[in-house]
Amino acid sequence: MSQQVNPRGTFLKIADSVKRQIESDPDMTELPSLTEVMHQYKVSRGVALRAFGVLRQEGVAEPAPGERWRVVRAGVRVDRRPLDQRVAEIITNEGLGVGEAFPSAAALAERFGVSRPTVTKALEKLEAAGVLAGGGQGKVRTVRAVPAREGRS
Repeated sequence: MSQQVNPRGTFLKIADSVKRQIESDPDMTELPSLTEVMHQYKVSRGVALRAFGVLRQEGVAEPAPGERWRVVRAGVRVDRRPLDQRVAEIITNEGLGVGEAFPSAAALAERFGVSRPTVTKALEKLEAAGVLAGGGQGKVRTVRAVPAREGRS
């Protein structure tokens, strides 16, 4: 009969290990992916998710929609707006006018540290809102309208 390891508490050990990684590397901005954690610790997805939940509960990390979980550090400000809003801000920040070429999905993915499919979803939202004119495969996406700047209080 094979002996199985008791999984109770395994997620706490993983959370402690990841927390030590974060503390030892001040440049660490995002957690390893769930897949990386699953392979490294030889655990199920559920156990890895529970470990991430512990890190969230302790205020060490937080989920980022469309991105990997990010590290939360005291005193460091993180832009938590949806990606489509941050991408639209490029138009005003870089002074792009109507009809000008917009950066490619690959360039935006690298700039924001997310995958191309995630950027593509954000770009599709901006196209639907009338801010960008559709590119498509091999076509350059262009600015259709300059978004209005929202006043912040």
